[in-house]
Amino acid sequence: MPHIKKARVPIRIDMTPMVDVAFLLLTFFMLTTQFRPPEEVQIILPLSHADVKLPESNIMKITVSDSGKVYLGFDSFYMMQSMFGQENRLKESVPVTLDQLPDLLIKARISNPKLRTIINADANVDYGIISDIMDILQKTQITRFAMVTNLKTEKS
Repeated sequence: MPHIKKARVPIRIDMTPMVDVAFLLLTFFMLTTQFRPPEEVQIILPLSHADVKLPESNIMKITVSDSGKVYLGFDSFYMMQSMFGQENRLKESVPVTLDQLPDLLIKARISNPKLRTIINADANVDYGIISDIMDILQKTQITRFAMVTNLKTEKS
């Protein structure tokens, strides 16, 4: 007796649910992304030959504008909130005076002993302000800090 073979039924995978999930994920990530807040002050960095990498986290940044104004900021939203209040939580840095700076530095170091200090100064700022900031850092027992510069490349 001959066997009658059944015809093969082709398998068809419906891709509609996968497209729906992809668009749902895309929408989710677009709506939950937090963009970087605008900088408080625009500065032009001085040039140097050093190519030391800056730390990625636990950063306390002291920024000095070309007009001599001093700004203090942290990389953590929690630190910004605990130091400057809820209204400054999303700011990159907050203007401070040289008189306030020592107390804020001590408070920040007590709050997070792992903080690494970075001085981010404009190329046209007077050296006297940078010297005052370094004196304040030394008085508050912060002896290790980094100065941010643009890397100057040799032209051939």
